[in-house]
Amino acid sequence: MIPVIRPWLGEEEAEAAAAAVRSGWVAQGPRVAEFEKEFAGYAGAAEGVAVSSCTTALHLALHLLGVGPGDEVVVPSFSFIATANAARYVGATPVFADVDPLTGNLTPATIEAVRTPRTAAVIGVHQGGVPFDVDALEAVCSKQSLALVHDSACAAGSTYRGNPVSASASLATWSFHPRKLLTTGEGGMLTVSDPDQAARLRRLREHGMSVSAADRHTSSGVKLESYDEVGFNYRMTDIQAAIGLVQLAKLPDVIERRRELAARYHKLLAEIDGLTWVTDPDYGTTNYQSFWVVLPDSYEGTSVDVLEGLLTRGVSARRGIMASHLEPAYDKANLPVTEHLTSRSVILPLFHQMAESEQDTVVTALAEIIR
Repeated sequence: MIPVIRPWLGEEEAEAAAAAVRSGWVAQGPRVAEFEKEFAGYAGAAEGVAVSSCTTALHLALHLLGVGPGDEVVVPSFSFIATANAARYVGATPVFADVDPLTGNLTPATIEAVRTPRTAAVIGVHQGGVPFDVDALEAVCSKQSLALVHDSACAAGSTYRGNPVSASASLATWSFHPRKLLTTGEGGMLTVSDPDQAARLRRLREHGMSVSAADRHTSSGVKLESYDEVGFNYRMTDIQAAIGLVQLAKLPDVIERRRELAARYHKLLAEIDGLTWVTDPDYGTTNYQSFWVVLPDSYEGTSVDVLEGLLTRGVSARRGIMASHLEPAYDKANLPVTEHLTSRSVILPLFHQMAESEQDTVVTALAEIIR
């Protein structure tokens, strides 16, 4: 079976994790601090704040901004449901906006179509690693005095106008789940432009402690903490951070390989009439975290038919990006582009170790099903 993704993990990561265990420091400690610094540098950000997942990072971002009951947060439905859930966590109302049919991302027009006087923030998702038009979204948010949070869960290594994709973001959130290019098993990060906000986020992720557990344990004297506001337990462990540091060093090679494989997919898939697929927008580059294709209009089957057909041919694929507004947890909305993309798209296998013969198998199987 050809998997949809296979993390590129090896002895270096195993040894790094073992070294953390042997050190006796397995909770949040010096390796987390080092990972924060190194990842922030890679992302072009002033500060990094490591947390337990991108979902908790999104929650902390909205909490930090003071978004709460009575507020609305514009989000794409065309995203993993955690994006919308984050607004619910702070008591706000997620308002679903449609997306661009080529990039799968929010645009100024789709934001304006659902913005109301209650709108307090926008969460823009670099969907599947495809960057949204950062300047355009920043301009519309600035004009309307809205906070813009970058959901960069999938976008480590993507670029915008020659720079790291969220380098200009005041707040960006990242995921290190195994389906991402850089994994720590579970884990996430916020990158922040304001050092004071970063300091508060570090307190909030650790129950609101005024002095971190790491600082208390390494102090030569007695340090007593206070709890000046209600916080959360959203910490990353040093074991995860040790793995993350190794993965970060490998990330440029991962991106280069994925883009090579994606370019080969482009050539092979051109033989299937009417099929379209994810590619770079004019203003940036994608890391191809997900390689999705949109089925031809002439194909009378469904994406589920394609998934089942691929599975019988030894290929594990996934449905396209979900539409959160169609899930029972949320109210329905009129989002024709989102509904078309989610119902007619399929995510094909793409991973660092993928052989050309495996790619050939995927494309041959897809062509047989569609034809």
